[in-house]
Amino acid sequence: MRTLAGVVAIAGSVAVIYSAQAGWWPNVVLTIGTLAVALVVWRFGRGLTVAAVVIVAGLCQLPGLTHAPITSTDAYRYVWDGRVQLAGHSPYARVPLDDTLAQLRDPILFPGLSPTEKSGVTQQTPQDPTDDPRTRINRPLVPTIYPPVAQAYFTVVALVTPWSAGTLGLQIAAALLAIALTWLLAVQNPRWAALWGWSPIVALEAANAAHVDVLAALLITAAVITTARRPKLAAVLLGAAGSVKLLPLLLLPAFRTRRPIVAVSTFIASYVPHILAVGTLVLGFLPGYLNQEGFDDGSSRSAILALLLPPEARQLVAALLALTLAVLAFYRTKRDPPALTCCWLYGAALLIATPTYPWYGLPLIALAALAHRPEWIAVPIASYLAYASFGHDTRQGLSYLAAAVIVVSAITIRRRFVAESRLTDARSPANTGERDQTHRPRDLGRTR
Repeated sequence: MRTLAGVVAIAGSVAVIYSAQAGWWPNVVLTIGTLAVALVVWRFGRGLTVAAVVIVAGLCQLPGLTHAPITSTDAYRYVWDGRVQLAGHSPYARVPLDDTLAQLRDPILFPGLSPTEKSGVTQQTPQDPTDDPRTRINRPLVPTIYPPVAQAYFTVVALVTPWSAGTLGLQIAAALLAIALTWLLAVQNPRWAALWGWSPIVALEAANAAHVDVLAALLITAAVITTARRPKLAAVLLGAAGSVKLLPLLLLPAFRTRRPIVAVSTFIASYVPHILAVGTLVLGFLPGYLNQEGFDDGSSRSAILALLLPPEARQLVAALLALTLAVLAFYRTKRDPPALTCCWLYGAALLIATPTYPWYGLPLIALAALAHRPEWIAVPIASYLAYASFGHDTRQGLSYLAAAVIVVSAITIRRRFVAESRLTDARSPANTGERDQTHRPRDLGRTR
């Protein structure tokens, strides 16, 4: 039966990759595939070994390597950023269509623009976040948005990847990161590790789309696992994760007793070399990106709140909810395991912001596996439905609302089950593993 579970996982990855490539109801296939894998792991996952989980996870990554990135063109920007840095330039200061970087063009990244042709773009050209048909790089008229640790990763991969390979080097790197994270989780619990390593979502967004969020997920998970014994290292890992994608910084309240200042210092330190090189340009297009994505005024964010509130009130309520959850995490971290606090805090942040980019949910899948909270997988699934409904705020809101209902229902059921178990299975001295010494003379007359 465990073999059957692995076969289902591999088949799910194949089905998701090829349905996405062909456009055959990809979100339906992905949802069914993700649920099928979760069910077979839950039903037949007992007794899985670390090696078995890791091997199947590796096989699940292979289908994604057979196609160019499907869900987005981000990987082409990753390739470009790494190439620009190897050439001694800063991707924060120069845009992909800048003619001074023409010698870095190739037919894969720039199918409609050769190195000898002029794009008409210079460093002084006004920034325009639109795409250009001459290149596969998205937003080629603006500088990068990715933080320094992500940039270091792009550069290392670019160093060992021939130009003719296009995004393949990054796809292989992302697949290896996904497998490494599977191993890290499997050492904790092989059965739960399969929730990450065998997930069709991970196969689609790692080996295929090569999203850097896989690296963020690995660093976050490593931080949570090491936080009890090596809190300073955990803080450094969290700061590095924040320098891959900014979202991991939302987990700082869960590390309040575990050197959050070290995490922030690591994040800031990663920017220092770039600040020395390009000064205030180090932010790249990040402010413009946040504005374009509606984070500044809430116009296209918080889709659940959008079902009831106008943009102005939506933004305020979202901020209050985020602050409340941060305070709650700050106090709960003393009572709950870090994995549990990080899981619901990260998941709640996604439910509040409701991003339309589903790969933002990759760290949540890893945290759900680490915290043993599979209900949170509903949030990444909902983000795919929202991604497919871009421009239809009501559909996006309903997709995320359904995920929120699933999460809340699962939490409620679990709490009731635990409460009933405590009533019916009260611990007695004979079941504690400790000697019952209440009969000893020195205990007479004492109040216990």
